[in-house]
Order: sequence, then structure tokens, then C-alpha cells
Amino acid sequence: MKWLAGLLLLVMMSGPVQAQDGPRPQKVDDLVRLLQDPEVRSWLQQAPQASSQTATAGGGLAEWETATRDRLDRMLHAIPRIPAEIRAVAQEARAQALAYGGLPVFVIFLGLVAVGLVAEKLFSKARPDSRISDRLLAIGIFTAAMALVFFAFDWPPLPRIILLVSLIGVIAYRLICVLLDASTTMMPSSKRRSKMFLGVAIAGITFASLGRPLSVDPATSAAVWFCTSAILLLMILTFTMLSRGVTVRRRVALCLAYIAVWALWCVGLHGLFWLAVYAMALPSSLRLVGQTVAGLIPENTDETRRVLFIRGSRGAVIICAVAWLAMVWRFDPNSLVRSDPRVAAFSYGLLKSVVVLLLADLVWHMAKSWIDRRLLVSSPVGDANDLARQGRLRTLLPIFRNVLAVMVAVVTGLIVLAELGVEIGPLIAGAGVFGVALGFGSQTLVKDVISGVFYMLDDAFRVGEYIQAKSYKGTVEGFSLRSVRLRHHRGPVYTVPFGELGAVENMSRDWGVVKFRVSVSYDADVEKARKLTKKIGATLAEDPEFSALFIEPLKMKGVEEFGDYGMVLSFGMTLRPSGLQSMIRRRANLMIRAAFQENGIEFAQPTVQVGGDEKQAAALSAARLLEAKAASAAPT
Repeated sequence: MKWLAGLLLLVMMSGPVQAQDGPRPQKVDDLVRLLQDPEVRSWLQQAPQASSQTATAGGGLAEWETATRDRLDRMLHAIPRIPAEIRAVAQEARAQALAYGGLPVFVIFLGLVAVGLVAEKLFSKARPDSRISDRLLAIGIFTAAMALVFFAFDWPPLPRIILLVSLIGVIAYRLICVLLDASTTMMPSSKRRSKMFLGVAIAGITFASLGRPLSVDPATSAAVWFCTSAILLLMILTFTMLSRGVTVRRRVALCLAYIAVWALWCVGLHGLFWLAVYAMALPSSLRLVGQTVAGLIPENTDETRRVLFIRGSRGAVIICAVAWLAMVWRFDPNSLVRSDPRVAAFSYGLLKSVVVLLLADLVWHMAKSWIDRRLLVSSPVGDANDLARQGRLRTLLPIFRNVLAVMVAVVTGLIVLAELGVEIGPLIAGAGVFGVALGFGSQTLVKDVISGVFYMLDDAFRVGEYIQAKSYKGTVEGFSLRSVRLRHHRGPVYTVPFGELGAVENMSRDWGVVKFRVSVSYDADVEKARKLTKKIGATLAEDPEFSALFIEPLKMKGVEEFGDYGMVLSFGMTLRPSGLQSMIRRRANLMIRAAFQENGIEFAQPTVQVGGDEKQAAALSAARLLEAKAASAAPT
């Protein structure tokens, strides 16, 4: 935090800005005298010609090397002048403060910060929660209170800029600290080190932003930037070497990578520098942003909105990085993007492709989360229309999800290729020709896919329904683009192409009649059996477990036929589609057995009736008579 303290010291020594009608600063007078000097005028006239000759003779790489060397020399020679510049700025600020009788800017800065802290403290007492959202809201109150006081007064230009930039730096630092505290994966020591690093970085950025309003020499501002970057590099190297759980080889590799990235910035390759920074910092930044946003989302938020917030926030971070990189490439004179139009077109197309991929990823995950939420298993008991709608959704949504995945992938790939400069017209035409050839070569596959489309349009079956087609029967478990998966009631799974189904018998659509038969003895009271069956049907229809499934209760249809050993009674009931028909039928069988036994109605049993002696004698006489007739009729 040394640079932040130095910045506050500069602000403290500054005073109100001199008005435009006051005495002219000494530096302006010195500049006017220098411009009137004949030698200076002669050098200014010859300098552009010399620089153009050097650029022409040296070429692109030599020109870049010369410009980089000159910039580094000026920056290094300006480092010893930093204390003198600070003293000059402090003397000028002190002189302005004495001339206009204003308070030091540092005092005003402390007053604004105190007002914001008081407002934040009052808000914290009203809402003492320690959630991240409440802490962010408290910082918002802190910012609003300072802004209200800041814009309520008409500050002179120089103090206005100093105060505005300093307050923005404080607010940014506090916001980043809150986001770091929200992380659940960072260790407390890592959080402290990150806060120290960000404090120095924000202080350096703030001081560099104040360089021009404070009339600081640009070379000195660049020297301050260089010193700040060196301090940040030393901090990163120290933190890396002190980190735990990392091998020595990895620490050394990371330190060398940090030094290489810093060297890219020093030599002016800002595009490569920011690319390297994003490659190293984006993964952890995205995790931090995702965890922070996930902590801010209420628990009762549905999954689709949660995906939108979390992935949208990560995408916003990447888009901001892409936009910043595009700005660096655009304004960096040493960038290859500005030297070659083809490299520029490819580079900007690559950045646009990143944005397209992010949007496609967001759309796909939102649609997938919505489909998965609608595919959650629900209770089979409910209104018939709701059950039909849920079955229809469970049937069509998986197919729609697969089709959507293919569409998003194809469209995104074509857009990315177009942004990279590839002509997609021939690709689309070639894909059409290839599709026609593939259709002729795989007629069976096309037949299966088209048959599946028509089965879906006809709503022939849905997930969870029991169907029979040719020799295949079972419960529909799922679909693909060319086949249906059936689970037999004994356990085997059939994967049947749509083209092989043919006529489909759906045994679970709308309603179904469950029939079964019971054999009773010939002397059973049929009317009593009918009344008992009616009571059993009313009991089943009133059962909370099965009441929603009954359309017509259990009834005895009557005597179906006369069997070898008794009468066959027919029973039936009408139920809504579900997987509980067999369970209800078994429950009805148990209740019928118990009721019939209690009321003396006997079930039919196999019997053999054996005749008496008289019948046996008559049979024996008839047999002997037949034998005599056969003997007399025989030829002698």
C-alpha cells in the first residue's frame, strides 16, 4: 500500500486550482522562451525529417527496435526525476492553495470518505446481515453519499479531477475486496495477498490518470508506471515462491512466465501482453465471478435463471476482456494488427468468434436446463390431461434437445468460419450435395428417421406407455433420431428402429379396461357375488392410493360361461393409464377371495364322479351283448 499512501500524500499537498484569469504558471513561461529560441526552432524543423529517414532506412522491425529503445531510455532517465517532479507538483499545489485560500484536497477527500462511511454505517445498523448482496448494497450507499456531496459543490477543475479519480479508485478497491471475500475456494492468505496486489495496482493506475492534470512530464508518468509494474512483479514473484502445495519446479516455471509477460509490456508488445495476462488470469477470474454470482442468487431461483446469471456473468467478463484487447490492438502502434490488413481481419474475426461462441454456449445451456427441468419425473397420479401432456413432453423434449444441439453447433460453426474469412457458401452447397448422396446411400437410415418423425406427429406412443409392435412389446423408455427403446416387463430392453415397428398397439393411452375371470361352483349364489363385488369396487374407488385412477369401479359382468367344474364369472373395471393396473387387479383378486370365503361362496374345483353297482352291471351286460352280436356276424 506504499503507492496508495504516496498518492494520498500528493493529494494532501494539492490545493484549489488557479483560475484562468490568474498569473501564468512558471512552466508555461519557460516553454514560451524555449520555443522562441532559434536553436530549438531549428531542431524542431529537422527532427521529423531525421525520424522519417531512419524509419525508411531501417524498415519495420528496425523501426520498432529503435522506437522501443528510445522509449525505454527516456523512461529510465526519467526515474531519477520522479522526486523532483513530486516536489514541483507539491509546491505548485501549495502555492495555489495559498493563493485561493482553499482547503487541501486531502482534507476534502477525507471528508467525502467520512460522509460515505457514516452513511454506510447507518445502513449496516439497519440491515446487519453479512451476506454478499448486503455488503455490495452498503458499498452502493457509500458511493451514493460521497457522490451526493461531491456534486453538491462546484469544485475547481484540478481538485475536481483529483477527487473524482481518487474516489473511483477507493470504490473499485472496496468492490474487488468484497468479491474476493465472497470466494469460497481461496485461502485467507491468498485473499490478503490479492488485496495487497490490487491496492498497489489501483494506486498506480490512479496516479497515472492524475499525471496529465497535475502537469507531470509524460516521461515521468511512464517511469512511475514502470516502477509500479516492477513492484507488482516483485509481489507476484514473492507470493508465488511463498505459495504452498506447489512443487518447486512449478514455482520456478510460473516465475519465469510472469517475468516474460512483464518483459512483453516493457518492450511495448501490449497485444501479446494482454493475451498472456488473460490466458493466465481468466480461469481463476471466471471461477471467482461464478462463485460470487452463485452466492448472490436466492435459493428459490429456478435453474434456468441460475444458468443465465452465472454463465452470463462469466460471459460478460470474457466479452470485456475481448473488447479491451480489441482496443489495445487498435491503438497500439507496435501491433501487427495495424501493419497487415489480413492479420487485422483474422484477429478481429477471432475476437468476434469468441463472442459468438459465448452466446451459443449461453443459449444452449439455458435451453438444456429448461428441458431438463421439464423432464423431471412427476407422480403418475393426477388429472388425465396433465398426465397426457407430461407424457407428450417426456417424449418430444429429448428429441428436441438433440436437434437443438445439432442446430446450435452447425450454425455457430458456420458463423465462426464466416468471421474468420472463410467462404461458407461453397460449404453449404457441398453439404447439400453430400446430403443427397448420403440419402441415396443410406435409405434404411432415412426410412427410420422419417418413420420416427411421422410416429411423433401421429402421437402414436409416449415415454412411459406400454406398446406392442409385431413381436416387440414393452414400456417406452426413450428415443433417438432413428430408434425407440422398449423395456419388456421381464426386464430385457429392445432397441427397435422406427422403420421396423409397423402397426403399433398402445395399451396405455387415455383409458384401459382391466378384465379377469373367477370360477365358482354351480351351487354358488350369483346375486350375492354381484353385490359383494360392488362393495369391493366402491372400497377400491375410495382408496386414496387408487381413487384418482378409476373411471368406472369394479363390477361383475355376469356368468361368462359354464366350465367343466363350475361357472366362470367375468369382472371388469375402467382405469386411467398408469403403471398400476396390475397392482389394482391383484388387490381386487385378494379382496374377492376374502369376501367370497366369508360369505360361503365356494370356488370351482376339479372333481371326478364315480357311478354305483347297478350302472356297472348294466354296462357289463351291454358289453356282453355286443360281443355276442359280433360273434354271430363273423363268417364260419
